[in-house]
Amino acid sequence: MEDIKKEAMLLAPAMEELFFALHRCPELGRGERQTASLIRRRLEALGIPYTPLADTGTMAVIRGGMSGRTIGFRADIDALPITEDTDLAYASRNPGVMHACGHDFHTAALLGAAELLQNRRAELPGTVKLFFQPDEEGDGGAARMIGLGCMENPHVDAVLCCHVESGIPTGTLSTRSGPVCAASNPFAVTLRGRGSHGAKPHLGSDVIVAGAHILTALQTISSRRTDPTEPVVVTVGSFHSGAAGNVLPEEAKFTGILRTMGGEARERVKAEFRAIVSGVAAAMGVEAEIEIFESYPGCRNDRAVTELLLRAAGKILGPENILEQNAPSMGTDDFGYFSDAAPGCYYYIGVGNEAKGYTYPNHNPRFAADPDALPLAAAVEAQAALDFLND
Repeated sequence: MEDIKKEAMLLAPAMEELFFALHRCPELGRGERQTASLIRRRLEALGIPYTPLADTGTMAVIRGGMSGRTIGFRADIDALPITEDTDLAYASRNPGVMHACGHDFHTAALLGAAELLQNRRAELPGTVKLFFQPDEEGDGGAARMIGLGCMENPHVDAVLCCHVESGIPTGTLSTRSGPVCAASNPFAVTLRGRGSHGAKPHLGSDVIVAGAHILTALQTISSRRTDPTEPVVVTVGSFHSGAAGNVLPEEAKFTGILRTMGGEARERVKAEFRAIVSGVAAAMGVEAEIEIFESYPGCRNDRAVTELLLRAAGKILGPENILEQNAPSMGTDDFGYFSDAAPGCYYYIGVGNEAKGYTYPNHNPRFAADPDALPLAAAVEAQAALDFLND
């Protein structure tokens, strides 16, 4: 384990260089062409065979010198439509696009782990698969890659994924068994009524007032219809209607997202959402068109794989730097498709460093991940692979 960590530290400059290059050229989901090119060139330099999947996605395979099980690692590669507001020397050069969620870090760290494992491939009793996945922030590149067979030939027996977290310091790691990320269901509602002059509201059916009542009532799903100990979030992020202050419009639209831990709660919340929207709309004399979209299934960590990851991380970071994640996050990640296909573990790697100013949260225009965490993240991934294959 000391050899893994020491070697990772020696590879740190190369990992940083790649991380900076990826950060400078952020690309949105389904358009990560320069990113994919950087990844594939690095794999070629390491002598690791790869297969393009889902257009900008890449699956690489490190085949050990002996037969055995297969472990997979996922790194997402897409960026966000955010204008970067940092003073980093390697800040985004693509206006309005930024790696504000650390996917550049995930990619550089996994390529570092790939080099550590490639250097040991002759002694590996099994196979390591590397998934460089597009469009995590969009509509789910994970499902497309799995649909194209990335988890088979050979079949993946366990799958892991690290995610940066600026809320915990560099040199630490956090995760938990069981549910770790929420399932999500985006929605869109269109209300249609009868327009009228603002001076004669009785001649119309006001979609704005109806929408206001609906939005207020929707909050009772979590506050009055759900056990207070059960995590449920109903978010309305946009509401659009009308163009003049003295006219009652004929249409209003609002969009948002439902977040649950999946399973029965997910189905119940969707049903209650439909009942409230349609019921209040009918009472207010307007029509409601309701669309609820199926999205990420949530992430649930397998106990055995999580315990393996924690043991491996303890070897690299020290047991004292392994933190307990007390509750699941209501954030979403399409890694859940991977952990539904094989026993998995989704964990957080610390990239916070107050002294250096790495304190802003993900999806913030000032977010930045501490590069000093790169070799640690790579070493943890490599150690987890070695432990799993040698177990």
